[in-house]
Formats: sequence, structure tokens, C-alpha cells
Amino acid sequence: ADLECHLAAVSVQDRAQAINALLSTRRVELFRLGDKLVYKQVDAQDVAKLKGCSQDDLVIYQLIKASNTTGIWTKDLRFKSSLSQLAMSKALKTLEMRKLVKAVKSVASKNRKVYMLFELEPSKELTGGAWYTEQEFDAAFVDVLRDHTLKFIKHKSRVTLEELCEFVSCTGMSKVELRPDDVLQVVNTLVFDGLVDSVEEPNQDNDEEVFYFMATLEIPSAGPFTAIPCGVCPVLHECKEGGVVSPSTCAYYKEWLAPCANLEW
Repeated sequence: ADLECHLAAVSVQDRAQAINALLSTRRVELFRLGDKLVYKQVDAQDVAKLKGCSQDDLVIYQLIKASNTTGIWTKDLRFKSSLSQLAMSKALKTLEMRKLVKAVKSVASKNRKVYMLFELEPSKELTGGAWYTEQEFDAAFVDVLRDHTLKFIKHKSRVTLEELCEFVSCTGMSKVELRPDDVLQVVNTLVFDGLVDSVEEPNQDNDEEVFYFMATLEIPSAGPFTAIPCGVCPVLHECKEGGVVSPSTCAYYKEWLAPCANLEW
């Protein structure tokens, strides 16, 4: 409708020829929006990059481009493109060889391969963020960060998130850049473990800011009830004398009482 209004003086045949010429040279793209056909100008750089690509290559490329940094699974690619497995695989191979797209593994499903544009960085949801190395959670890295962060808070007595971010950045502990949200996650683990306390107070500019300091009272790692097998038993509610699980047949209970076996009462 818009083209008809702007090109009212141009015949339908001439308009069709012009549109087909632009489509064949990859200067415009054709999309379906509801029950309408929509034309979109293609960036000049994309025109140069996609020169020589087949129609199947272009279909796959556009679907991958639309997925942005989250990427698109091969199963979804095949469904949305309506291409055969062979045609889709051939198109993906061509695009990968030309460094237009790349395959990335997802931490949510290690056997699932997703595709995105070659120049994009995968989203945090896809890679797991700074805490994952080659799709595996890097517990040792997190422990090192926690330890150094705790020591820094203890040394400074009272710090802000901005100061913590500057400290982590200056130490060079991380090979990847840690955002404030990443550092906050580390500090929150210390807060949840009862090692660090936080309080929101006005700063020098009289704006509310969160300050972190060593906890006055640490949460004990164990107590009287957690020291006995019953305290951490997942089937405690099923335990009864004469049952499948019972105190008299409990191997853990016997092991716990073993040191008292030779005591004289």
C-alpha cells in the first residue's frame, strides 16, 4: 500500500521489475508481517558479505541474524526455514566457511549446538557468563574470588560495590572482564553464608549506597542437631522401628556411635 502511494506514477509492471531486480541483487529483503509483505533495505556491508550466496544460504543467514546473541538451535532453523536436513547443513557449512556465522555450545544443554552471526558475542544465558570455562562451572575460580574479596573487605573494614569492582579489576584475577553484576553475585554469596553484612546508608553525596563489612556474628557451619546423622537424614520421616529405615539398622547411626562402643558407663 505504501509503495503504491509513493510510486503511483509508476506502472505495476515497472514496480514489479524494479523490486525483483533489487531482490535478486540482495539490495532489499522481503518479509511477511501478518498478512502483508514488507520490504527492507539491506545494509551495504551485508550486500558485499552475502555476494555469491545461494537462496538457501540467505534464508539460513537471515534466521540466524534474527536470533541475535541468543543464537538459534539447528532444529528451529530447519523448522523455520522449511529446508531439508541436507540443504540446511550445506548452507550452514558455506556460511561457516565464509565466517558469516559460528556454532556455539550452550551450557544449558551441552549436546545442543546453536548458531549466531560470526561477529557477535554469545549472551550470558548461552555461555553461563564469567563463571563457566568451556561449558563447565569454574568452582575454583569462584572460590579464589570469594577468598580475595573477603580479605579485601576485612582489610578495608567497609567498602562499596564500586570499590570492590575496582579491586577485582586491578588484581587481574579474572581473565574475562567482570561486570558490577558479576562482582555483586560474588559478594552476595558471602552475605548469604553469613560472612559479610551489608547496610544501605547515605554516601558523601547524600545518595543511598550499599556498604559491605565483616559480619559481627557469623553463621555457624554446624550445630548440635546437624552433628548427628538424624539431623541431615533425607528419609528421617520414614524412619521407625521395624520399618525399612530404622534406628537399630541404620549404618550411619552405628558409625556415629562407634567411638562410644568401648566406653564404660
